Amino acid sequence: MKSKLTLFVICIGVLFSCATNTKKIEVALSDKALNDHSSIFYASYNNYPAKLKNLPIGMFDSGTGGLTVMEQFLSVDYFDNKTGEEIPDGIPDFDGEDFIYLADQANMPYGVYSSQSKTDYLRELIIKDALFLTTEPNRTKMVVIACNTATAYGLDDVKILLGLSGTGVKPIGVIEAGVDGAMSAISPDSSNPFAVGVLATVGTISSGGYENALMKYVSDKRFKSPLKVVNQGGLGFAEAVDSETDYILRGASQPRTNYRGPGLGEFPEGIDTNLLGLYKFDTSGNSLLFSKNEKGEVENIQLNSTGNYARFHMVTLIEKHRRDNPGVKMGSVILGCTHYPFLIDTLIKVVDELRTYSQDGVNIYDEVLAEEVVFIDPAVNTAKEAFKTLFADKNLKRTTVGNTLKGYISVAHPNLSGEFKDENNNLKFEYKYGRSIGSDEQSVLVEPFSLKNINSDNLSRIKERLPYSYALIKNYLESDEF
Repeated sequence: MKSKLTLFVICIGVLFSCATNTKKIEVALSDKALNDHSSIFYASYNNYPAKLKNLPIGMFDSGTGGLTVMEQFLSVDYFDNKTGEEIPDGIPDFDGEDFIYLADQANMPYGVYSSQSKTDYLRELIIKDALFLTTEPNRTKMVVIACNTATAYGLDDVKILLGLSGTGVKPIGVIEAGVDGAMSAISPDSSNPFAVGVLATVGTISSGGYENALMKYVSDKRFKSPLKVVNQGGLGFAEAVDSETDYILRGASQPRTNYRGPGLGEFPEGIDTNLLGLYKFDTSGNSLLFSKNEKGEVENIQLNSTGNYARFHMVTLIEKHRRDNPGVKMGSVILGCTHYPFLIDTLIKVVDELRTYSQDGVNIYDEVLAEEVVFIDPAVNTAKEAFKTLFADKNLKRTTVGNTLKGYISVAHPNLSGEFKDENNNLKFEYKYGRSIGSDEQSVLVEPFSLKNINSDNLSRIKERLPYSYALIKNYLESDEF
């Protein structure tokens, strides 16, 4: 049976107790936001609106990938909006709600900070994102962290900040949604060992966020059979979706020195020439860049299309599983990055290709792939958690006037020295990942969405894949050119 994208229901309560207010503030920026009236980051939470109901819902990601989460908020109908029962009523669950979306594009990819030993700086960035959505003029009633890496490294920090703010604003993350989606259809009483794949950013994988949550789920539910977690850090995948030039360059015609994606090398980190028949890379145009030596041997390969990034990482994940867990069936793969659903068709196709791949007359992946491999997109389950939280707190607007969306995106600050920017006016890699915590220097500027700061390829992808989000962005820009 072919693989398919299935969205599962979860219910995760995000609760604040009195104990929350006694937690230690571990990010210094949070202390400035709460207590330092002289700081540019001071949040003035003491005059936050007492009634949150009519405020927008805030959402952020490290780029435009989080709009896949926004799309679910705009389109799902799982609840009766009046009673809160999980029964569709023909009305979108968030009908009438306003949204503010922040794409922290200038500081992306978030998934690289851990490999550069800068998780402390990443945590500070996440707090800044939350502050943007809870300070004038962008005060919101909920902060949705539409980013798996930010959830893994910063959800607890944001919970502490907002818990101490006294505003009643609550944060929602995405990791638990993915875990419950992958596990809810599996019986704890089954005696057969099973595997769950996790395709996420390098940073999310290194955090252990998904693997720890999966193992906790198995322990809490007392599963009888062992779980194998197969992790694949999607180096460059999300960055390619957001057209980061260190990972994908539309005008490139040959391998380049500033490329930071997967290159020629041994499995599993590199592009293994022994697996080219499995990758089935698209070689049209400049989708795959390569060079040969004097003997005609390939000496360099670089991925230069989102589809090829998807193919490399999906093949690597499943081949890793085949080698490490013979005979164990994998039935689900968590898309642990909000950018990855843009390439769901390619990911599904790769699984179907491997399922029929034959070696010496044997379909070698039959023993490790379940009859149906389900891709788990946590976005819809995150929307369900948000609805339940807002309904319980009586903070849904309950109007039927449609939605509005204000979009913002970060860019390199115009006053930042040119030596720290590349030819595309983006932050240079060395500068971006060399910054230290505690500085008041403004290296980025947040601007409203415009045709100047949203890449045309990203825009086309949003139009094709996310019609509800695209329509609101178009309305926001109020431009016939869009």
